[in-house]
Amino acid sequence: MAQKRSIFEEVGERAAQPAPQGGLIDAGRRGARRGIRLWLLVLFALVVAMIAVGGLTRLTDSGLSITEWKPVAGALPPMSDADWQEEFDKYRAIPQYELLNKGMSLAEFKYIYWWEWGHRQLGRVIGLVWALGFLGFLVARQIPRGWAGRLLLLGALGGAQGAIGWWMVASGFGEGMIAVASYRLATHLGLAFVILGLIAWSVFALGREERELMQARRAREVKLFGLSTGLMHVAFLQILLGALVAGIDAGRSYTDWPLMAGGFLPPDMMGLTPWWRNLFENPGTVQFIHRMSGYLLLAFAVVVWLRGRRSAHAATRGAFTAVLAVLLLQILLGIMTVLYIAPWHLAIAHQFVAVVLWVLVLRARFLSLYPRAQSIREG
Repeated sequence: MAQKRSIFEEVGERAAQPAPQGGLIDAGRRGARRGIRLWLLVLFALVVAMIAVGGLTRLTDSGLSITEWKPVAGALPPMSDADWQEEFDKYRAIPQYELLNKGMSLAEFKYIYWWEWGHRQLGRVIGLVWALGFLGFLVARQIPRGWAGRLLLLGALGGAQGAIGWWMVASGFGEGMIAVASYRLATHLGLAFVILGLIAWSVFALGREERELMQARRAREVKLFGLSTGLMHVAFLQILLGALVAGIDAGRSYTDWPLMAGGFLPPDMMGLTPWWRNLFENPGTVQFIHRMSGYLLLAFAVVVWLRGRRSAHAATRGAFTAVLAVLLLQILLGIMTVLYIAPWHLAIAHQFVAVVLWVLVLRARFLSLYPRAQSIREG
């Protein structure tokens, strides 16, 4: 029964009422979402650095300088002259030394060794940052409902990436090999972009409250989301093809554009047997496919952009415009990389812009699924 109130009670004497509580969806999650998002942003930056260092390791022909996989003991570099000589002797026993670097001095070996060691060390740092963050949030019970599995998946993929990295490196020790197998390089880089994409998508989702995402999903643009999903797949294919080009230095084989060796088709496109080897090992064929898929990606991106311009949401329209602008920049960088015979600074810039483009495609896709609400003035 409600308590009786005096007719002489002053309005100002009313007891303070408790502040309204937030919805159950958001209860107890705001701090954890913000903290996990910051942790994922650190991981994102580390993975981007890992991709850049991996590219420089390949461009300096350093990837085969460490001939053993020691995930724990390998964290320490050679500590004495005898240790350095032992590592150098192991390197001199593989084909790359005999076929590419015969006569290399110990000082020159140390240069390529440090590149590969730094690449592997950065991988260990990423694993440590993930483990400390995940276990810390787990023990503190700060992981939002439904997110533990996603965060655990990132760690599992990171561990798989380390194993695939060694699988890639081991291919370079075979008879007659002076570099790693291109298809293994593409697998390694492809998984790095998958991990990067999962982190980026999680960062986008954690940047907004669960309640807001549920409301935004009701206004999703289904057709635009489908088109952006297709664009994501074509962009990922182009990244894999770019890795095949890099794996066999195909970008330095035909240095004219828009033609190849003066013609539309490069000479001897099917010169290797069996025929499927040309798709991985023939520089002309690999570069031709990469070029054609780039044109396809551009045409598809224009179609998606035209559809994105019709979105009712300003943020979504801007996201698809950013995708097209960066794609045009990436194509220009690709052409310059070919014309200037793939110098390292252009090659790394081309790879870095691929990362930017990948994230922008995912952002545009995210906004088509979870459009941002806007005011009447903004609309």
